[in-house]
Amino acid sequence: MNSKTLTVSIKASPKKVFEFASKPENMPKWAQAFCKSIKMDGNAWRIETPMGPAKVRFVTDAKNGVLDHYVEVAPGVTVYVPMRVVANGKDSEVIFTLFQLPSMADDKFAEDIHMVEQDLSTLKKCCEG
Repeated sequence: MNSKTLTVSIKASPKKVFEFASKPENMPKWAQAFCKSIKMDGNAWRIETPMGPAKVRFVTDAKNGVLDHYVEVAPGVTVYVPMRVVANGKDSEVIFTLFQLPSMADDKFAEDIHMVEQDLSTLKKCCEG
């Protein structure tokens, strides 16, 4: 699969960035281009995306800055989204890798890259403000 790794520098401690971004309830605040809403449904998080509803599972590790999520976009189709928060001195770098699924057209992948860039910019504003 093709991939694109995007980064954003944030003038906030890795702890602050991790604590904000690791809370599923905050996803609609910073991932606005992707996540319109989120709610717990039984034992699963359900989100509303521009493409419709999806299920998301989070895998986090504060010590290592892991903010991975797995998005089930259709039954049997789960997209792995690795995300990290790493220290840059007293500030942070957020690293987000986006994969182009085999069935995804190049123009759709470019749209997704643009959405992630917007979301990382919003995350920066949320954590620096």
